[in-house]
Amino acid sequence: MSKKVNLAVAATVTLIAMAVTFSITMVVSMDMFNNIVSGVKNREQMYNKLAEIDRYVRNNEYAEINEDTLNDTIASGYMLGINDPYARYYSAKAYSERMGLENGRLMNVGVSVIKDSSSGYARILRVYDGSPAAENGLEAGGFITAINGTGVRTMTDTAAINSALIGEEGTTVSISYLTPDRQEQTMDLVHANYTTTTVFAQLLDGNVAYIDIDAFSANTGLEFRSAVDSMLNQGAVAFVFDLRDNTGETLNSALIAADYCVPAGLVAQSQAKDGTVTDLRVSDDHEVTLPMACLVNESTAGGAELFANALRKMSGANLVGTTTAGMGVLLSDPQSFSDGSAAVITVGLLLDNEGETWNGAGLTPDVDAALTADEQSSYYDFTVQTDPQISRAVNAVLALVG
Repeated sequence: MSKKVNLAVAATVTLIAMAVTFSITMVVSMDMFNNIVSGVKNREQMYNKLAEIDRYVRNNEYAEINEDTLNDTIASGYMLGINDPYARYYSAKAYSERMGLENGRLMNVGVSVIKDSSSGYARILRVYDGSPAAENGLEAGGFITAINGTGVRTMTDTAAINSALIGEEGTTVSISYLTPDRQEQTMDLVHANYTTTTVFAQLLDGNVAYIDIDAFSANTGLEFRSAVDSMLNQGAVAFVFDLRDNTGETLNSALIAADYCVPAGLVAQSQAKDGTVTDLRVSDDHEVTLPMACLVNESTAGGAELFANALRKMSGANLVGTTTAGMGVLLSDPQSFSDGSAAVITVGLLLDNEGETWNGAGLTPDVDAALTADEQSSYYDFTVQTDPQISRAVNAVLALVG
């Protein structure tokens, strides 16, 4: 009798377990099905809407439609509509230029420029040693007013200007140039290889090492280490790292540079969509033990913010300037598509060594050094010696020198 009871109980438990498993499986399956159906319906609505607009336009539009421009604009609009402020679409031409610059097939003429808001021209911010621009006498503070006969004022932004300046080695670009003392010149520059430096160092009065980090690119980490060592060998007693307008594209270089300054420990992390947290870098025991300050502004973003935040949290560095951009995200590598275009999207959130994020809020400076209206209008005319924000950062670190 006991065996029959045990068998009956076992059979009942088995049936209950099967029923529970079946129920759970059905709930999960229905949930997955509903999500898939919902996703299909949403995409169907999107495609139907585009098709409806397309039919109307093609039946009634008077102007001729450029199919390439239309497709690129639709793709760009899609990226604008996904609630990701850092998502970016590259047309086939733009992506080809980006890859060409990265692999050395295409090159600039050796200038860093920005579209000047007052004149509309391309203001030259820096001329790189050994470049065609340097060899032809172009100087920082001058302006490029036309490129291959097209006035720079008609170009939409800095990216358009840079696109017009690049070309393959040996090809020629014709420019109209306005010298710093406003002398007009026309010259042909032949594209040739040169080294684009991103880190510039000098020793200021009081033996304060001033290191300007223009950008975080592939070689910045090595350049930064060399600059720090050089300043230490020259007797530096403190450091000012200028990160203004540095958008921090290459995150790994920012991590390498931060690692060289901070003590051993976790530097930064990333958090995926599912909540998974991954360590991005753990620093070794090499560190800079001198007082440090990071000069930042509203255009300091991404890896540059990570660098500044790591130095403040791990080494006690002061942040001087204005609140940063608040771009604390991890971006994907470019995803290329069949027509040669590409896209970049946000794939994670950047976290500091304490698991906190600055995304959306930015980093608030320890020493406020906002420019006055008059100083802002002269921003690109300042030298290292006359820049009021650099002066405030130097004073901040000198106050910490024991």
